[in-house]
Amino acid sequence: MHDLENIRIGFAMTGSFCTFKQAFAQAEYLVSCGAELIPVMSWNAAGISTRFGEAAEMRERLENIARRKVICSIEDAEPIGPKRMTDIMLVEPCTSNTAAKLAWSITDTPVTMAVKSHLRSQKPVVLALASNDSLAGTLKNLGMLSNAKHYYFVPLRQDDAQKKPNSLVADFARTADTLVSALNGIQIQPSVIQI
Repeated sequence: MHDLENIRIGFAMTGSFCTFKQAFAQAEYLVSCGAELIPVMSWNAAGISTRFGEAAEMRERLENIARRKVICSIEDAEPIGPKRMTDIMLVEPCTSNTAAKLAWSITDTPVTMAVKSHLRSQKPVVLALASNDSLAGTLKNLGMLSNAKHYYFVPLRQDDAQKKPNSLVADFARTADTLVSALNGIQIQPSVIQI
């Protein structure tokens, strides 16, 4: 069990719907470790129903885990930094689209606003990437983020090197370890793993 007692974690979800089950399991674990979650969802994560679940059910599940309403708008995400609502921000799952926006400082969704607002206080941001394009067009953005101050990555692995050779996904089971390291200003190693 990790000691995350009273750590306020911004738990932001973007639209990698196939990894929602793993993300919810990590959210539950973080709460069991004593963390307080501030839930945020991108418009896509909060509003699109898929074969992995209905949008309303996904929002409700995150709200039940965090015991508070999900932030689903730019205007509601903006106060996160000024009000110092979070100690660390976790984007899990983080799509390549969101990673690109963060790399280029584009703030046009609730999640990108939550991260930008949180960074005002120069506190850590952890990204749990889930993208079929990570080793192709997205790779330059990941390079930018890995060299940017305050960004940390949950260790990455190829999820299906034969059928999806450009795909990387975070090892969600390493989320809490990564958060603890990031709170101490350290990128957990290895950051790329083989399974």
